[in-house]
Amino acid sequence: MVAAADTAMPVLSDAAHRTRPSGWALRAVVSAHLVAIFGQPVFAGVFMSGDYDGLRLHEAGANVTTSLGYVQLIVAIVVWVRLRRVWPFVGTSALVAAETVQYFAGMEGALWLHFPLGVATIAALVVQFTDVWRRPLGRRPGREPRTVAEQKTDDE
Repeated sequence: MVAAADTAMPVLSDAAHRTRPSGWALRAVVSAHLVAIFGQPVFAGVFMSGDYDGLRLHEAGANVTTSLGYVQLIVAIVVWVRLRRVWPFVGTSALVAAETVQYFAGMEGALWLHFPLGVATIAALVVQFTDVWRRPLGRRPGREPRTVAEQKTDDE
């Protein structure tokens, strides 16, 4: 008869489930980015209802939102390097590319492109927000770095 201890699955330590500081930084930036991007349709609506100050607010909001996107990209690179998680970088890269195109489309008055990209970027950021908050962002298990001596032994 096999004892229960012999068949038990290994349990990860509590430390393996905790979100690391770089993960918290990503959560904070994604959250701030989401708040900023939700203001954009409001400011655009104010402008389209006849208040021309809304356009100034929409432009300022676009500058803040786009800047937060670039900050998020930098934090996503840190998460990739420190936590070995590439998905935040890939998702943020796509989001920042769409936001950049949307920004310039808005500046040029190409509303046929600016509006749908705005909807798509808000939806993508909501998905990303949900994803970074639904699970811990700890270091992904992987190969431990080898020492120089171990690498030389392999080369011989």
